[in-house]
Amino acid sequence: MNDRQITEQLLTFLADSPSPFHAVETMSRRFREEGYTELHEEDIWDLKKGEAYYVTRNHSALIAFCIPETEEYRFHITASHSDSPCFKIKEDPEMKVENAYIRLNVEKYGGMLMHPWFDRPLSVAGRVILQQNGTLREKTVKADRDLLMIPSLAIHMNREANEGMKLNPQKDMLPLYACGTEEGSFLRTVAEEAGAAPEEILGHDLFLYNRMPGCIWGANREFVSAGRLDDLQCAFASMEGFLQAERKKCIAVHCVLDNEEVGSSTRQGAASTFLKDTLMRINFGLGRTYEDYLRTIAGSMMISADNAQALHPNYTEKADPVHHPVLNGGIVIKYNANQKYCTDGVTGAFFRVLCRKAEVPCQTYVNRSDIAGGSTLGNISGTQAAIRTVDIGLPQLAMHSPYETAGVKDTGYLIRALREFFA
Repeated sequence: MNDRQITEQLLTFLADSPSPFHAVETMSRRFREEGYTELHEEDIWDLKKGEAYYVTRNHSALIAFCIPETEEYRFHITASHSDSPCFKIKEDPEMKVENAYIRLNVEKYGGMLMHPWFDRPLSVAGRVILQQNGTLREKTVKADRDLLMIPSLAIHMNREANEGMKLNPQKDMLPLYACGTEEGSFLRTVAEEAGAAPEEILGHDLFLYNRMPGCIWGANREFVSAGRLDDLQCAFASMEGFLQAERKKCIAVHCVLDNEEVGSSTRQGAASTFLKDTLMRINFGLGRTYEDYLRTIAGSMMISADNAQALHPNYTEKADPVHHPVLNGGIVIKYNANQKYCTDGVTGAFFRVLCRKAEVPCQTYVNRSDIAGGSTLGNISGTQAAIRTVDIGLPQLAMHSPYETAGVKDTGYLIRALREFFA
């Protein structure tokens, strides 16, 4: 499969995954199609050698794993995240405006770029909690139509708009939903998408998502742009590398966690026990002792995959003078002296060897020493399961925008490297 075909598959995955709940639902469906058995945390696990399984938590985090026939166990793990910065819809969100309009009350989720959210078609996706036949159940919803817009203020009413404008999320970023003042129409719209009655909806986790379809562009069609590349590009590549590998010499683990963009400190985030619990249950399910578990952890390896900042063509001065990865230049190994990234000399060398075996290029990312960078989930998950970890990512532009840009070649590079890792 060539780079263009891989990228088109990525764009389909992104279109099917407008929220973390949809991303996990999409991956779950893929694993079921590949013959994986679904496990539930509240059940007893009956694990067998040579079999493959997956488990979810909160329907927004997922761990898939394969158990080899060998007795010499070690874990090879990839970790990425399902969430992206966006706007979350508040409870009872409808707000009347001068008896003329209805807009929705929203709040920021994560460290987002707000300006690009203006003047583009938006809609709503996430999950609703329904009470039906005396029980509560969850259902994903996606309003698959242009439903909302956040209109800019005309230049005539703010002549300084192009000189820099500080945005207030409570005032400037509320999306327009409808004309008129009819109350309750938004809940009816969501209920219709869920195939339920409005009174059956007792709770929701709903988000705005960008409706602009992803595209491949550039002089030689070398760029790809879409929403949620950070970090669903890595989640997609990790899943494909995981599924395509032979997986005969290790317990291969594909882990996608939630809430990385807001600190990971939730029951489905990197700071939770989800990964640790799953690894321990695999160990005990194979009839092994806690001592065996500790020995296995000591010999295991994790690749924390979260996209990296690429050299920006208009702001080259923002990059480190030496380490500035570029689009289509290969997988990025991320370093930080203060352990925002957990790559060290050993794990970085390990990943370089891996890339050489897979015959894919790799690059290095380090922040400018006078600019604070972001963090990711590798070192956070290490507080629960202390595994050697390398932080890597794919280079991208416009990180945390609702429409981000990456290189067409880089997704394939990561798939090939992870195929080698899991094998």
